Amino acid sequence: MEKEKEGGKESRYQGPEEGDRAPDFRAQASGAEASEVSLSDYAGKRVVLYFYPKDDTPGCTTEACDFRDSMVPLQKRGIVVLGVSKDGLSSHDKFRTKYQLPFPLLSDPEGTICRAYGVFKEKTMYGVKRMGIERSTFVIGTDGRILRALRGVKAAGHVAALLADPCLSEKS
Repeated sequence: MEKEKEGGKESRYQGPEEGDRAPDFRAQASGAEASEVSLSDYAGKRVVLYFYPKDDTPGCTTEACDFRDSMVPLQKRGIVVLGVSKDGLSSHDKFRTKYQLPFPLLSDPEGTICRAYGVFKEKTMYGVKRMGIERSTFVIGTDGRILRALRGVKAAGHVAALLADPCLSEKS
């Protein structure tokens, strides 16, 4: 895990903040026009980059289907949606097909993108600590800067809250 020096102490990298340039990446993609995509492929467009723990699990399915069901208003606002998890392309293909997801899912098996955005964290489930993806969403502006950095979001209602956010208004 990346660390930064802060006041003489090492601290865990928390990822980019609002106003920072979004870290670029290249990843294999399920459901994209090309087999690999990079953030720079979407230069000049607003991007919702959302990180989720695992394909076809209850919370991740809720969130993905909410994005699917909100594609018309998102597209009217010129928003591109990209989902990222550590799952492989085969898993992404099945997940996209099963739920008819109309946006690309990026495979990050080594966690490179997750670490660049500071979302690969220690989590506790049923008293057991392990590393995993913290459900997070980044709204990236047409200039490549982060407009919103939302970490630790809840799956249910997240997309509706995003649609109400002024940074996703049709005018911005």
